[in-house]
Amino acid sequence: MKTFVWHPALLAVLLSAGLSAHAQIGGRTVNLTRGSLCVTEGEIGADAGNRLTVETTKMRAYVNTWTSDAVEARFTYLGGTAQESALGSGEVRRQFGLKLRAQNACNLVYAMWRFEPESKVVVSIKKNPGQTMSSECGNRGYQNIKPHRTGPVPHLKPGDAHTLSAALHGNAMQVSIDGTPVWEGDLGPEAGDLAGPVGIRSDNTRLAFDLKAGAAAGMHPDFRIACKSGPGVSD
Repeated sequence: MKTFVWHPALLAVLLSAGLSAHAQIGGRTVNLTRGSLCVTEGEIGADAGNRLTVETTKMRAYVNTWTSDAVEARFTYLGGTAQESALGSGEVRRQFGLKLRAQNACNLVYAMWRFEPESKVVVSIKKNPGQTMSSECGNRGYQNIKPHRTGPVPHLKPGDAHTLSAALHGNAMQVSIDGTPVWEGDLGPEAGDLAGPVGIRSDNTRLAFDLKAGAAAGMHPDFRIACKSGPGVSD
């Protein structure tokens, strides 16, 4: 694993954006409930303590309220699902991640914590101009972004609890685990024209979690984002 080495250009961007070296999402936040989520694939439930839960092999959801480009999940890893589902590439992973600027199923940003077969954080842009439905783009258009700075990522066992957060300031992105940055980089112009809500995704992973996002700044429409679910719009 690469040790932390500041890239001068990125440091200037992060400092101007107000990011600190050990920060989770700051400012006003919004606690997100099951009613705040549009689940496009799989199911999200709730446990006796009112935490959100996932038991299905695939879960995809986005937040249907207005937030900033910052999202955080405090989760307990409960292990793998009884059945496993392969990705479009044919690979089988256990993973949980956050979505930002989820414009549609074909154009968005991912910050994925891959639990198995190797524990690591990967940031990707999925970009398919002119396409909006998964039936159009499938698993095409992914680009893994090379970070300027990384940190160690814990290995998970059932029962472990962690906080995963991601924030975008312009095109500068920071992903943190338990408040410590593990991925920082610049997404470049490919992310600059994306616009959409934050969200979550899991594959072959059982979880209990609390979710929150940064509060939207300035004026915005006072209504929920329409929920469009089903295989055609699931990413």
